[in-house]
Amino acid sequence: MKGIVCRVCGYISLNEGAPDKCPVCGAPRTSFQEKLDAIKIAQDELNLSEKHTPVIVVEKKCGLIPEGCQDIHAKIGKVTHPMTQEHYIVFIDFYLDNDFLARVHLTPEKLNPAAALHLKVESGKLSVIGHCSLHGCWIEETNL
Repeated sequence: MKGIVCRVCGYISLNEGAPDKCPVCGAPRTSFQEKLDAIKIAQDELNLSEKHTPVIVVEKKCGLIPEGCQDIHAKIGKVTHPMTQEHYIVFIDFYLDNDFLARVHLTPEKLNPAAALHLKVESGKLSVIGHCSLHGCWIEETNL
């Protein structure tokens, strides 16, 4: 799947073009390049998709912030992705209606390949991209 990728930090713009500056690292528009294979989806490589495609769970009632919040949980892989020094999830990016929300960096061997957000909004298209150190970026989307 095509994407506009920041050459500095690996952020992928899900909108039509490059932003004026990268929302993750602040790099200028000139740091972006279009890549035809920037993002993989389950149908691209079925043999890798079970460990790489994000699994999204939306909890409509937040356990921490009771009013106006829903929990978004993302785990990388139906079969939990490895987190070794040689093969791990580097980061997980969250988007709402193709606009960047947050990035969670992960440390191999000490963390599981998962992250969570406390979202204020109640509707929209949520996209999650996980970046594997060996197999690139994989996306999953759901409607809130």
